[in-house]
Amino acid sequence: MSSPTDKNNAAESTKVSNFLRQVIESDLENGTYASRRWAGSPGDAAHHAAGQPDPAKIRTRFPPEPNGYLHVGHAKSICINFGLARDYGGICHLRFDDTNPEKEDLEYVNSILDAVKWLGFDWNGAPDAPPYQASDYFDFMYRAAEYLIEAGHAYVDEQTAEQMRLARGDFNTPGTDSPFRARTPAENLARFREMRDGRHEDGAMVLRAKIDMASPNINLRDPAIYRIRRATHHNTGDKWCIYPMYTYAHPIEDALEQITHSLCTLEFEDQRPFYDWLLERLIEGGLLASPPPRQYEFARLNLTYVITSKRKLAQLVYDHKVSGWDDPRMPTIVGLRRRGYTPESLQLFAERIGVTKSDSWIDYSTLEGCLREDLENKAHRGMAVLDPVKLVLTNWAEVFGSDDYLEACTQPALPHSALLDGQTPPPDRVFKIGREVWIEREDFEEVPPKGYKRLFPGNVVRLKGGYVIECTGSGAKDAAGRVIEVHAKVIADTKSGTPGADSVKAKAAITWVGVADGVQAEVRLYDRLFVEEQPDAGGKDFIEALNPDSLKVVTAIVEPSLAQAKPDQKFQFERHGYFVADRVDHGVDGKAVFNRAVGLRDSWGK
Repeated sequence: MSSPTDKNNAAESTKVSNFLRQVIESDLENGTYASRRWAGSPGDAAHHAAGQPDPAKIRTRFPPEPNGYLHVGHAKSICINFGLARDYGGICHLRFDDTNPEKEDLEYVNSILDAVKWLGFDWNGAPDAPPYQASDYFDFMYRAAEYLIEAGHAYVDEQTAEQMRLARGDFNTPGTDSPFRARTPAENLARFREMRDGRHEDGAMVLRAKIDMASPNINLRDPAIYRIRRATHHNTGDKWCIYPMYTYAHPIEDALEQITHSLCTLEFEDQRPFYDWLLERLIEGGLLASPPPRQYEFARLNLTYVITSKRKLAQLVYDHKVSGWDDPRMPTIVGLRRRGYTPESLQLFAERIGVTKSDSWIDYSTLEGCLREDLENKAHRGMAVLDPVKLVLTNWAEVFGSDDYLEACTQPALPHSALLDGQTPPPDRVFKIGREVWIEREDFEEVPPKGYKRLFPGNVVRLKGGYVIECTGSGAKDAAGRVIEVHAKVIADTKSGTPGADSVKAKAAITWVGVADGVQAEVRLYDRLFVEEQPDAGGKDFIEALNPDSLKVVTAIVEPSLAQAKPDQKFQFERHGYFVADRVDHGVDGKAVFNRAVGLRDSWGK
C-alpha cells in the first residue's frame, strides 16, 4: 500500500498530456531548436551567433503589460509557461510588454514581480534575475522598422484613422490601397525619421506594414506598426515620441529572447500570420536568428461568478464597490492571496483545468476545491465561536470545588490523518475550560426540530476536547426574547482523553471557547462577489449582479492558539471552514482579524 508521500510524488511526476506538451515533445524529439545559440542576454542575430549552444531545451515567456494587477487568468498563464519550462528543462522569461506608456506604472511592475515570485517561480534563468522589458528593445525595433521600409515592406500613411478604417474593408469586402502606399522607400524613410524627431503631431501619421489589402485575414491588411505618441515612459522617459504597436513589438521581443514556444490565448490566433510574416522578413534581412519562435494559442480562463476585465475590475475599485485591488473578494492575485489562497492551490487549479483549444466555463467550485485540498493537511485546527452565546455549567463548583477552577484541555493542531509518514506532529493546542464557555447560538434550541442533536433541555452532548454535559435549558434572555445564556450540568470524569471519556454516550460534540481564555477577533465572512454565474455576459451591467452578502463582519471569540496567529497564517476553524489571518490588518493595535477563505464544503451547488 502506498504512503501519502508516495501518492504525492506520483501526482507530481504524472503530468496530464495536452496539445502544448505534445508540440514541445515533438520539437524536442525532432531537434527543431537544437541549433539555437544563446549569448547570455537578448539580442539580434549577430549577438546570438557569438554565443554558446543554448543550455535551455526550450524557452517560454510570460509577457504582462504593467497596466494593472494580475488576476486568476494570469495565474493560469504563469503556471502554464513557467511549469512547461520547468518540466522540459527550459527557462521561462518574465518580460514587461511596456509599449504603451500612457497606461503603465511602476506600481504594477512591482506587483507583477511579487505575484510571480509568490506563485513559486523564478525567471530568466536565475533567482532574482532582473525581468526583461520590451522598452529595452526600442532601439532594435526602430532599426527593424527602417529595414522594413528600405526593403519595401513598410510605408508611412498620412490618412486619418477613420479613412484607414473605411479603406480596410470587412470580411466580405477587400480593402483598398492607401494613396500613400506607392511612396518610394526613400520617401517613407524620410517621413518616418520626421516622426521619430517629433516633427508631426500625435495621430498625424503611422507606419504600416505593406502586406496585402485584399487578404482574407483583415489583420494582414497593412497593419499599423508605429504611431506617434508624446508620453513619458516609466523606463525610457522622453527619449521616444513614437512607440511600436503591440502586434509588431511582441514577435520581435520573442525573437530577441530566443523564445521557442510563444504561448498565448485564443484572441491572438488571428495575429499569428502577421507574427510569422514579420519574423520571416527580419530573418531574411539578417536581423534575427533562425529558427524563429512559433506562436501557439490556448483557451483563456472563463471562471463563473468572476470578471477578469481590467477595466471592470478598476471600476469596482474606483467606485468603492470593494476596498481595493487586494480586497479578498477580487479575482486579482493579491486579492486571492489575502483571501487565503496558496501558491500550491493555484498551481493545482491550473493543472486540474488543463489546456485546451476551445473556450469553456470552469465552475468557481473547482477553484475552491483546490484550496480545500491544499489546506486539508496543512491548516492547523482551532475552535472559534462566530455567533457567541454564553453556556453556564451550573454545577461546576460542586464537581470541582470552586467556580473559579480552570482545567487545561488539549487537542491536536493537525489530526493524525493529515500527517504524512514520518512527519513530526505539531504541538497540541492548549486551552482552558471553566464554569462559563462560549458556544454557537445555533447549537441551542429550546424546542428542537426533528433530528436536532445538539443542546436542548435534557439532551447530552460533549464539549469537544472537554467534558460531556447535560443541557438544563435557557437562562437569561434579552429584551427581544433572544436567548443570551444557556444552562447545563457538567458530568464528572468524562473528559476527552481520560478513562471515563466513553462512560456516558453523547449524541453530538460541539465546539466552544472558554470565557476565561477566549480572545475577541474580527472575522470577515467573505463570499462570492457576484450572484450570477456570468455577471457581465451579453453586455449586462455587472454592477447589478453584485452579491449584497459578499462580506459580513462579526465579532467572534477564538481559542488562544488562534490569537497567536501570524499574518497570512491559515487555519481550519472547526465546523466553519478555512480562514487566514489577514495580511494587512491582523495584529495591528493587538487586534486579531481573520478572513474566511472557503467553507468546508461547497454550499453554492445546493
